[in-house]
Amino acid sequence: MMSRINAIATAGSGPAGAESGQVGRGRSHGKAILLGEHAVVYGAPALAIPLPQLPVTATATMVRGSGAGHDEINIAIAWPGSASALPLPLEYQRHLVSTFKRETGLTDRLRVEVLIECAVPRGRGLGSSAAYARASVLALADAAGHRLDAERVFELVQASETLAHGRASGVDARATGAAAPIYFTSGTAWELPIAIGGIGDPAGARGGDPADRGDVWAFDAVFVVADSGVSGSTKEAVSLVRRRFERDRAMRESFVGGVSDLTRAALENLLRGRVGDFGACMTENHRLLRDVGVSTDRIDALVRAALVAGASGAKISGGGLGGCVIAVADGLPRAGEVVRHLREAGADNTWTVPTGRFAPHAP
Repeated sequence: MMSRINAIATAGSGPAGAESGQVGRGRSHGKAILLGEHAVVYGAPALAIPLPQLPVTATATMVRGSGAGHDEINIAIAWPGSASALPLPLEYQRHLVSTFKRETGLTDRLRVEVLIECAVPRGRGLGSSAAYARASVLALADAAGHRLDAERVFELVQASETLAHGRASGVDARATGAAAPIYFTSGTAWELPIAIGGIGDPAGARGGDPADRGDVWAFDAVFVVADSGVSGSTKEAVSLVRRRFERDRAMRESFVGGVSDLTRAALENLLRGRVGDFGACMTENHRLLRDVGVSTDRIDALVRAALVAGASGAKISGGGLGGCVIAVADGLPRAGEVVRHLREAGADNTWTVPTGRFAPHAP
């Protein structure tokens, strides 16, 4: 049973008129694409998983005034190990704040200080831009005393993603706020009733009649995300794929059709607990992404290392031209072997995401 994401995204419950210096907070996390990147921009479905191990928090201090003048904004972001917080590009800051004001109906001049602490590495296809946009939006709303529903939050984050990447599918804007794996199709995200380590019970996972889908808790596996150590560019990768498809329409139809079939098959395998078949879909998806030119020799080497270690499947995750590999293993011991081989093959860092019975979750 899948449940559509429709919960209220409560940014805060303060009064409509925020006091001078009121502080607001927002949270989000990274994500990894399981199947469907690039094809999703052309209408194909996609599967993604939240990465609670990569949290993002934002703290906003807002002063509202009715005097003349321009908004004064300062949004800075700090990554683990960084000596200081770096300001986001001014264009991005202004766009985020102006979109926020328009969508919330605020007319007063704003003076805003936002500090974002982001554990999602930059340029790795793990949703850093969507994650800090989401955390910022929630922090701004909290400081202003506004409550935003999930759709309004999505629209605000998606507007920022479009500025950052040119053409954004919406997957990152959804997945960075999800509590469970999501199936994304036609602009709608459905949370899947699969337990994820680090988040607890996904909303709605125990509701409904799962008889038509088998045991919804049956996907007992561990996902392993490995950082290649090389930054990619989603914007550049999207542009590269678009140019290739403009020159070769048959390539586009073959790619989008093939990825769509794989993603739908993977969804069925996920819900029926077929880890091996799910992994095979991932590996074939990697081949298609490699054929359109978004993989690299380093990424391909990490994929091979994961498969040699016994992973059920592995692929590039995200926009490509660098970034991360994601693999799936059928248990914790196997996942440990996959991690070891990936590190020996040169991965800079790894994160594991246990699911099903391997994921500790609230009773």
